[in-house]
Amino acid sequence: MTDSLLDDLLSTPVGPSLPNRTPDETDFTRRIEVNGDGAEVTVRGPAQMDADSSAAEVLRAHHLDPAEWEVTAFRSSEWTMASGEPGVSARFSFSRRKGQSVERPSIDEVLEVFDRHTPVARVTQDAAGEWTYVVALGDMQIGKIDGDGPEGTVRRTMQCIDRAVTLLSAYRQRFTIDHVHIAWLGDHCEGFVSQGGANTWRTQLTLTEQIRLTRRLMAYAVMQFAPLASRLTVVAVPGNHGEAVRPSGKGVTRYDDSHDTDALVSVGEALALAGDAYAHVEVYVPDTDELTVVVDCSGTVVAHAHGHQWRAGRHFEWWRGQAFDKTSAMHTADLLLAGHLHHEHIDTDGSRTFVQVPAMESESTWWRHRTGSRGAPGLMVMVTKGGEVPVKETVR
Repeated sequence: MTDSLLDDLLSTPVGPSLPNRTPDETDFTRRIEVNGDGAEVTVRGPAQMDADSSAAEVLRAHHLDPAEWEVTAFRSSEWTMASGEPGVSARFSFSRRKGQSVERPSIDEVLEVFDRHTPVARVTQDAAGEWTYVVALGDMQIGKIDGDGPEGTVRRTMQCIDRAVTLLSAYRQRFTIDHVHIAWLGDHCEGFVSQGGANTWRTQLTLTEQIRLTRRLMAYAVMQFAPLASRLTVVAVPGNHGEAVRPSGKGVTRYDDSHDTDALVSVGEALALAGDAYAHVEVYVPDTDELTVVVDCSGTVVAHAHGHQWRAGRHFEWWRGQAFDKTSAMHTADLLLAGHLHHEHIDTDGSRTFVQVPAMESESTWWRHRTGSRGAPGLMVMVTKGGEVPVKETVR
């Protein structure tokens, strides 16, 4: 056998060779780390690079106004590039200038979103049936400057609720549904206690404005679904951002002391005054000093938690620990709904199902800077009965 024949027989369809990319040494390194009111910027390039201008460009590229930051420390060193030419590496430490205040949107303009919004047309159908339609959402974090801001979050939440209303009609073609369940899974306000108050500058709305918008959205969801169900249950659980008080930046008062839940309590009080049209609406929040709520939904015991009680990926370990206590309602739960980690995640263990909903905010800028990942906001709908959850759909 000749060498050429052997080569032909042993050849594989390898990919074509591509020319190596020539690095652009005028922008060899641009890195930024932002932590509250401090920022570290590193730029690296040829010796003729204007380090000050390059650092300012990095701030602008991440939507930070250089005029609002001042240099507090500077360090520079020389190095030799691959071409043999001299290069320079410069590191700037910035702090936000004192006296700067974030531009605050008019709360009246944000509230106009409710007046301008046209709800989707509701289809009145027979509400007799054995199944429950679950609508779960969380992490609106209304008030923060990130992404499309408070108005974007309010508008998106209303639109997703409208789409969930439309889907109820579609799922009634497959399931007999008479019970609708709405789960508010925490962190609906940005608040001012997270990270020891380090989020204060980046929070555009006052706390009372954040709570007002949360109440309006909760009421909007109730008004949309109440005419479509013979039983409507609504739950809210506390998140870490919604904590009312965090003494010394670390402690808590009672675990149920939360703006996330109190907003729904206020809506419930308004519903009680509204008359017979909302007599079939049931509102639930955690018991004194508790963080979770369970509700029976057509024979499925649905548990609700924000998700800050466990580490990422450890949801079943936490659930098993709670269920070991036979006096805990978690002992009988079939479905656990949670938020907190801002992305959709579905997991099962035997007959038990865990559903983590995406955030409703458009992005966490801190997380984007750290990982490059933007948000994929939305809510989730499910259909359940007797411990089964055959339908789980994300609504965006």
